[in-house]
Amino acid sequence: MEVHHLKTLRELRDRGSVTAVAQALHLSPSAVSQQLAALQRATPVPLTEQRGRVLTLTAAGLRVADAAEEVIAALARTEGAVAEFLAQRGETVTATAFHSAGLAWFPALIERAGAEPAGPEVQVRDEDVSTEEFPLLAADHDIVIAHRPLGSEPWPEARVSVTPLIEEPIDLAVSRTHRLASRPSVRLSELAGETWSAAHEGFPLEPLLVQAVSASAGEPIRIVHRVNEFNVAAAIIARTNTVGLLPRYTGLGSHFADHVVLLPIEDLHVGRHIDLLTRRDTIARHSVRTVIKWITTIARR
Repeated sequence: MEVHHLKTLRELRDRGSVTAVAQALHLSPSAVSQQLAALQRATPVPLTEQRGRVLTLTAAGLRVADAAEEVIAALARTEGAVAEFLAQRGETVTATAFHSAGLAWFPALIERAGAEPAGPEVQVRDEDVSTEEFPLLAADHDIVIAHRPLGSEPWPEARVSVTPLIEEPIDLAVSRTHRLASRPSVRLSELAGETWSAAHEGFPLEPLLVQAVSASAGEPIRIVHRVNEFNVAAAIIARTNTVGLLPRYTGLGSHFADHVVLLPIEDLHVGRHIDLLTRRDTIARHSVRTVIKWITTIARR
């Protein structure tokens, strides 16, 4: 049984004629008759009968119309609960991010949430996953801060709603004592023979290094260390002659700023998209949209 068919039956009980029901529901009399006929096909007993020129309810029809009241009331309560939930401001919103975004933005996000007593409570978690796994995190978290290389396949928008955040350049990272540290930028030809630290195989920055840098430099690069966490990579680079790729805005904690230099690579445009991923029903919630605005403001600042 369809709810709108039950509503039509209830209106016939209360208004007494198909014409009156049509006027009340802003339908044609034939449309009302079609709805009643559809309800009748789903019911094994007659619901209406013709008395002269007037269509009236049978005893079974009256019972069904009375029962429809409970269905319609339950639906109204459900719709009201959904509306209240979508507008709720003080609920908990969970956010997850890859390590460098969490380091850069989580403290400010938690501080922002704490300054709004009537706003959403924010709970955060870091996740270190491969590119294709980021959309899957939206099943367990309200907001997913995800990244993918420039030029890569876009996120599957049939599965998640995408809010673009920033486009972040990727630079060469060297120690303050490295031979290139005093340069404002470098060219790929100057990187021959360097020892590299790279992300794990299959993670977002790893293809940038293996494919883009190797192809542009004209020779395979020597990857000795595999480190996903940028603070660990920065610590290695700071004290050795190892070089690597680090994001310009989120990849270098303040405690390494005096020990590591970031250099743009002149003949290679390398970077990544950082986006917010949510399920489509999740982003309908007022509290989630509020936290998305906070993250967007923090990141672009």
